Amino acid sequence: MEFFFLIMANLITCKALGKSFGAQNLFKNINLVVNSGEKIGVIGPNGSGKSTLLKIICGHEEADSGQVVRQKFIRLSYLAQEDVFALEKSVTANLLTAIMGEDLEETAKYNRVHTLLSRAEFPDADAPVENLSGGWRKRLSICRALLASPDVLVMDEPTNHLDIEGILWLEKMLSGGTAPSAYLLVSHDRHFLENCTNRIIELSAVYPEGTLQVQGPYSQFLEVRELFLEGQTLEEERLANKARREIEWLRRGPKARATKAKYRIDEAHKLTGELAEVKARNRSISSVQIDFEATGRKTRKLLEAIGLTKAYGGEPLFSDLDIILSPGSRLGLLGRNGCGKSTLMQILAGATGNARVLPDAGTLKTADNVKIVTFDQNRESIDPTVTLRRALAPEGDAVVYCGRSLHVASWAKKFLFRPDQLETPVGQLSGGEQARILIAGLMRRPADILLLDEPTNDLDIASLDVLETSLIDFPGALILVTHDRFLLDRVCHRLLGFGGRAGVSYYADYEQWLSDLPQSAEKDDPRDKGAEKGGTSPAPAKNKGRLSYLDQREYEQIEEKITAGENRVRELEERMQHPDVVSTADMLTACWRDLEAARLEVERLYHRWDELEEKKGE
Repeated sequence: MEFFFLIMANLITCKALGKSFGAQNLFKNINLVVNSGEKIGVIGPNGSGKSTLLKIICGHEEADSGQVVRQKFIRLSYLAQEDVFALEKSVTANLLTAIMGEDLEETAKYNRVHTLLSRAEFPDADAPVENLSGGWRKRLSICRALLASPDVLVMDEPTNHLDIEGILWLEKMLSGGTAPSAYLLVSHDRHFLENCTNRIIELSAVYPEGTLQVQGPYSQFLEVRELFLEGQTLEEERLANKARREIEWLRRGPKARATKAKYRIDEAHKLTGELAEVKARNRSISSVQIDFEATGRKTRKLLEAIGLTKAYGGEPLFSDLDIILSPGSRLGLLGRNGCGKSTLMQILAGATGNARVLPDAGTLKTADNVKIVTFDQNRESIDPTVTLRRALAPEGDAVVYCGRSLHVASWAKKFLFRPDQLETPVGQLSGGEQARILIAGLMRRPADILLLDEPTNDLDIASLDVLETSLIDFPGALILVTHDRFLLDRVCHRLLGFGGRAGVSYYADYEQWLSDLPQSAEKDDPRDKGAEKGGTSPAPAKNKGRLSYLDQREYEQIEEKITAGENRVRELEERMQHPDVVSTADMLTACWRDLEAARLEVERLYHRWDELEEKKGE
């Protein structure tokens, strides 16, 4: 029995995998094992071969060298980045087609499909796929991947196109009792990696074996990675010092060298080879050089929007909305797909003239000659037929940045492009590379206000870290639309949330926004393809008699929060009696304020618990 368990635990073994495309070597000698119960996150720089590795593991692509050994009768399911469906067919029909060949009665197939769609919170299982937004199509793709009840689920960027609620739904699916025995996923969402993985594998040329594999969540991986990189830097210094001494010895006259052992000569040559390898690995640690250029304007108010109102097809997106932007303002926009975030960004972008979208009501005022720079998530400004050279430097072989001229090859290097890529058509580049082209264009334009609509799409984690730092350091005003919770937490001072009980309101963080959402199913964008063709969006599901997903999630956590809150109250009450606090007026006042706030929070939690209990019992 014990022997049987050991066999079952090892589901997939990859031995010395290697893959190249032309002259570009993606990876070589990659070894990894997928065991039962493992939740593996695969990360790495753009172009390191993450997606290719997943395809090789699933048998959709052949490795140039090495082998993949899969356990006999193992069931694998693969979720690609692209969502491909029969668009004219319904949600249910697409899933039934996916299990057409299985030996099941029609009733059993139907029940399996609708059970999964219910867990995915689909409002209308009969809606044509062409009417669905990108977020709902991604949910449908995930459902299709789960439908086969795989032993190993392999997912390439599963959070792409999902809004924050969708990502939380996916986290719940992956942690539930019906989750697969193991899964392997590529993602750049750092919160998602932290919440959903127990092992991280990074593909990178910086590591001697081609990968760094750490048992534990993403935060633990970061600690191990930092120690490794520090150690490798020290190793380079140690080898360099040792090599210097050996080279000096080799340079001595032949007579002196002849008295030494031959092995030392061999060791000296071996040492210089080792040093060259460590140097090459350390030099491969590179990141995008993102640095937005500000105009240096000191104007107190850059933009003032009063009473902005906009509706589509009779459905209001926002009304009576006020926004004031000053230097240093960093505002994040939160909302479900299609709620109006991009529309608001387009209205604000047109504040200086040439507006593509106008508000139905309200006024926009800007400071004189204010410069607004926008990032469009649809990447409409990229011409796929032009070369990388022309996309980076539209007016010649040089660009002007921060008042000085840079050759296009040097400019390209800042964004991790190689000189041999300059004549490549933009349409042949990856999504991450195209995103870097757009960011390069933004950096050449001095700005007072940055309007960034999903700038993180397809960027690897290293690029996200650099983008985050650049946005924090940007002295102008920023409005950011992103589903990257880590970036929102780090960059934005406050959030403007759509779809709350009061419509559009300001919130302290995304958790507060989530708790304020009413119990209704996510609606498709009224401007999506189906709506344009006259199709109908899925109607809200009837949730009477049960908690919604978000309310259920809140209900499951609220007792723990109440306990923590009551413990906090007790700690502060004890602190109020401490002699050091009692004898210091300022400390006593601060402690009393904290105590009152803690008591109010506990009261709020109890009140919310009563509300959820009442809803649950309806």
